[in-house]
Amino acid sequence: MAVKYVFVTGGVVSGLGKGITAASLGRLLKERGYKVTMQKFDPYINIDPGTMNPVQHGEVFVTEDGTETDLDLGHYERFIDECLDKNSNVTTGKVYWSVLSKERRGDYGGGTVQVIPHITNEIKSRFYRNDVSDDMHIAIIEVGGTVGDIESQPFIESIRQFQHEVGHENAILIHVTLIPYLTASEELKTKPTQASVRDLMGLGIQPDIVVCRTEQELNEDVRDKIALFCNVPRKNVIQNLNLPTVYAAPIALENEHLADDVCEALHLENKTPDLTEWSTMVNKLLHPKKTVRIALVGKYITLHDAYISVVEALRHGAIANDADTDIKWISSEDITADNVAELLGDVDGLIVPGGFGNRGIDGMLTAIQYARENSLPFFGICLGMQLSIVEYAKHVLGYRDANSTEQDAQTSHPLIHIMPDKDGIEDIGGTLRLGSYPCVLDKTSKAYQLYGEETIHERHRHRYEVNNYYRKDLVNAGMKLSGQSPDGHIVEMIELPDHPWFIATQAHPEFKSRPTRPHPLFRGFIEASIKHMEK
Repeated sequence: MAVKYVFVTGGVVSGLGKGITAASLGRLLKERGYKVTMQKFDPYINIDPGTMNPVQHGEVFVTEDGTETDLDLGHYERFIDECLDKNSNVTTGKVYWSVLSKERRGDYGGGTVQVIPHITNEIKSRFYRNDVSDDMHIAIIEVGGTVGDIESQPFIESIRQFQHEVGHENAILIHVTLIPYLTASEELKTKPTQASVRDLMGLGIQPDIVVCRTEQELNEDVRDKIALFCNVPRKNVIQNLNLPTVYAAPIALENEHLADDVCEALHLENKTPDLTEWSTMVNKLLHPKKTVRIALVGKYITLHDAYISVVEALRHGAIANDADTDIKWISSEDITADNVAELLGDVDGLIVPGGFGNRGIDGMLTAIQYARENSLPFFGICLGMQLSIVEYAKHVLGYRDANSTEQDAQTSHPLIHIMPDKDGIEDIGGTLRLGSYPCVLDKTSKAYQLYGEETIHERHRHRYEVNNYYRKDLVNAGMKLSGQSPDGHIVEMIELPDHPWFIATQAHPEFKSRPTRPHPLFRGFIEASIKHMEK
């Protein structure tokens, strides 16, 4: 068998960092020379998070093939440095949709469709990897939610069945739990972890490794108690302390021998990992030579996870410049012409990320105008690019009512309008322009200097585009259309040549940035912001 499986579940409370634990393990196994792929199973009934409110759910991460996924897949890609696909995020909604479609076609021959075996069989079919190569392939599969939730029970039952089918030596389970610290009695309490593991065992599953999220060091007595009551070897009780950065997690878990235990449980050769590159990156992140302040003006800042890939890409760009980022979070609804100078006067760069709808648009336009007129480095992403063009039309071209038809369908100057192939589509889920598309850069542009190549590929998530009717007006007024689709129809990137650093892109370059391979646009933006700071 050329595939081994590692399941990661969570207990006690949500938000323990199962995704970071899984991603860290992926990095450690990849550094041991193994092929690694990752997958997230989410218990919610939505088909995907594409229609969810970012304030409630956080960022929607987009893969190369155009799948809208949970933000954990962003962590996976950043840690294992592999591009994931449509098979990497499975929801309860997708599972039931598939089963019901088969029932409608008559695939079940008139039989009664039930959770067991039909739903569990569908889930298991998405576990399997048909890898026929000789290289060992390790699939790390995270189950969202917390053990004990009604929603996750079919997934847990599917894991139980799956282990019997492939053999325990080929499929193991890591359980991530919380070890709370009671300040009053100065004690670490193991009972919640014991109860969580007992719930798992009651469902027919025995964890092989218990990863303990804790704010205090686990002493010998605590480790012994967890090992005894959770029925795992003592060495398989892994401490996972709070860390100054998530990127330190692989190193910390390597010191706890997590990957060693996984290799032993899966009967794999435990090769010596090479963490030099990763350790160097973490050291640069933790010991910056300077700090640059960046204003992030957005619509969803009450939940910073709504922009998590942007934040991480900024951090990657800073690492490449031996710097750290201090992000000033500004709600676009709070910005006015009267206070914009005060709000942006102490920052070294401005980034306006993506978003939908018309809330907070005026504040974004005001911030962009300030950056353009005051030589403040500016980076616009998706909606940020669209609004940079609207702002330019308003205040440079003199088209005072210029707008996007998303914000004002009746504007007499629709600088941004809906893409023709998206017009009239009523369903909002999965109907955007999604995934990786090519872009041809102008060789005289700053973007070309940053990328170092003429044809690039970036991921997208939008249904509006630049209205080509206004191209000539924008160019004549001094804007450079620095990136276009190969057929020349879609404006993918713009910049202002007479500005120190004013670049905006219709794409979402943050999705492809890695801590060890910062995205060129983010690296360049941070470099320009540092120059602004030093000047």
